[in-house]
Order: sequence, then C-alpha cells, then structure tokens
Amino acid sequence: MKVYVGKNVPIKSWCENPEEGALDQARNLASLPFIFKQVDLMPDTHQGYGMPIGGVIATKGVVVPNAVGVDIGCGMCAIKTSLTDISMKQIKKIFGGSKDCQGGIRSSIPVGRNRHSKKQDVNLMPDFNKYLKYDEPTWEDYEDKFPICAREYESALKQLGTLGSGNHFIEIQADTEDNIWIMIHSGSRNLGKQVADYYNKIAKDLNEKWFSEVPKKWDLAFLPLDSKEGRSYLREMQYCVDFALANRKLMMSNIIKIFCDLHKDLHKDFDFEPMINIAHNYASIENHFGQNVVVHRKGATLAREGTIGIIPGSQGTASYIVKGKGNPESFMSCSHGAGRNMSRTKARAELNLEDEQKKLNDLGILHSIRGQSDLDEASSAYKDIDVVMEEQKDLVDIVTKLRPLGVIKG
Repeated sequence: MKVYVGKNVPIKSWCENPEEGALDQARNLASLPFIFKQVDLMPDTHQGYGMPIGGVIATKGVVVPNAVGVDIGCGMCAIKTSLTDISMKQIKKIFGGSKDCQGGIRSSIPVGRNRHSKKQDVNLMPDFNKYLKYDEPTWEDYEDKFPICAREYESALKQLGTLGSGNHFIEIQADTEDNIWIMIHSGSRNLGKQVADYYNKIAKDLNEKWFSEVPKKWDLAFLPLDSKEGRSYLREMQYCVDFALANRKLMMSNIIKIFCDLHKDLHKDFDFEPMINIAHNYASIENHFGQNVVVHRKGATLAREGTIGIIPGSQGTASYIVKGKGNPESFMSCSHGAGRNMSRTKARAELNLEDEQKKLNDLGILHSIRGQSDLDEASSAYKDIDVVMEEQKDLVDIVTKLRPLGVIKG
C-alpha cells in the first residue's frame, strides 16, 4: 500500500501505480470538508466521473451521488453447479442465438440496450413498502417518496432480467477442481442512471445556491443526510441496489432453467449451490474507527471479515471467489475486478483485432470479440488480474480461482 499526502486526509492506494487522473480525483476527494479519515484506492482503480472507479471514501453527514455513480447497485453473482464437465458444443447450446443453436441465453436474456417486450412479474420487483412506515400506502405516496423509481417503474418491469451493455457479462467458468460455475455481472439498468442523474443535478443546484466551497468542476456535489433531498436519494439509491439484485436473480433463474432444459444432453443429474451476490456501486451508513459515517464504494466491494465476494478478471482471464479479511484501513473493502488500463476509445483504436481473437481462441474460450468495436472489452484493455490480487492480499483471501470457458458480453 502506498500513502499519498492529501489536503485534509491521506490517500491510501493498494494500486502500486495509479494513473495520474485517478490520483488527481483522489486529491480532490481528500480536500472535501466532510471527508473522514482517508481516501482509499483499490488495486483496480482508474479515473471515473468525479471519483475514481475502484475508490472508497467515508463522509460525515452527507452523501455524494457521484461517489456512487450511475449504475447504482451494479454487482456480481455466481453459482457453483455440481457439473464437472461441459463441452464447447454444450456451451454453445446454452448460449444459443445462432443458426445451429437456437434458443438459450441469447433468446431469453436481452443484452445491450435491449429489454423484454413484455413486463416481467411485478412480484420480482423490490417492494416500495419495505422502505416506508405507512400502514396503507397509496401510489401517490410512492410517487412522493420515490419520484424517479415510481416514474420509471413500468419501464423497469421490462428491464428486469436483462444484462445491459459495456463490461456486463454472463460467463460459464470452471474452478481448479473442474466444477462448473455460472457468473453474472450486471446492474440497475436505466433505473439507476435516472436516479443518479436526477439527484446529482439537484445536488449541483443546491451546492451552487449554498455557495459550497466544493468546486463545481470536481463534480462531487453533496446532499446533507438530514435534508429531504438526502433522505430521498438514500431511499431511491437503496431501491436501485435491490432492483439490481432482483435483475441478477431473474437472469440467474432463467440460466438455471436453460441448464435444466439441457439436462439430458449434459448426461447427468446436477444441482446448484446457493447464489453468491456482492454489489460494488452504493453508499451505506457504517461504523468505522468508532464513528458512524457514510461509506461510498464506487467500483469497490465489501470485504468485511468472512464476507464472501467475487472479483472477476477481464474477458479471457481468471476470476476469483474471495473471503474478506475486514481490514479497517480500506474501510473493509476490496477491488471489484481487474480495472481498466486503457480507455474504451484507446482500446478500439490501438488493439489488434486478430491478436485479441487469437489470444482467446488459443485458450479455447467461446468469446465475444467479433469486430473492432468489441476491443474495448478485450483482455488487453484491462489490468493483469493476478497483479490486482497480489496487491490486495491484505484485504481478501482467495477461496476459489475460476477460468473462463464461454462469455456473453453486453
């Protein structure tokens, strides 16, 4: 861990060589008047909007929407199956979406900006009543307390159980004992973005009205916890976290059904262990160093002692199931993945398509690098996951290492 001097608090970096843009943003965070104790950079850190991805901060009395980000509740889930062998032909059937292998995941789970044509079961959605104390709330109550989530509810019903775009993925993997795993990375879809943008704008407008000492160009506008706006953001943010989990659960349920439909082709009975889930874009009120603070994890996951987490690599590299060590210096957090070492634009412009395809083909991985526009998700656009894991060995223990067999990207 490296320590950098900040204006109000130190910056502690588990990334050996953080990029200058991420460090500049960390220095801004360390200058905030409400920052608590330190600014933490995880090994996968890289520049984001306002706050670095792979960053963790704690604040006193305020929440910073941009320190959570637009994909609220984005996270990972994984299930271990009892299968110990699966062929490329079987994976292609499970993935589907081709002339030879129709149906499958590609037919049941919309990817990218696509959504379901029909609304999904409302019983799978988070319940607004969970966050309210009313005996018999009306829809008007929901619109008052959840102005964005209520407005976007009907649209979200069609986004439930969809993958999204960017670095979101579905993977079939194998561990070191050849057990087959299913892993999903996805978030709150457009619902989270709508909530994030709405409250970030409110925070900016209010901060300007209050003549806040936080420079507007930092894009770190805040909302006091005791304000109506702050309470409303926390409520809608948590709804988005729960929606993102419901989204992953539905996708996983549909994938399990596909596995079961191919039961005879897989040549044996099999079952599934309970799902592991971990989110990496959210804020929560926690107690650290004897004080109640608002911990913001933006591209970072909880690593409290004993917490089981998921740290994925890039397309074509290993992923890890981990157990948190509860290191207080990181606010009990760890990385959420490998982290980018190239911007999407740079990766598309500079990486060689044939080289990246050959790298994955030689590993026998059914991948999603089809054309130049896919190179932003090539493994060369990301940091070395094994280096990332080495840099945070004081934050987590490795439980299981997983190698990719097939991947669907958003």
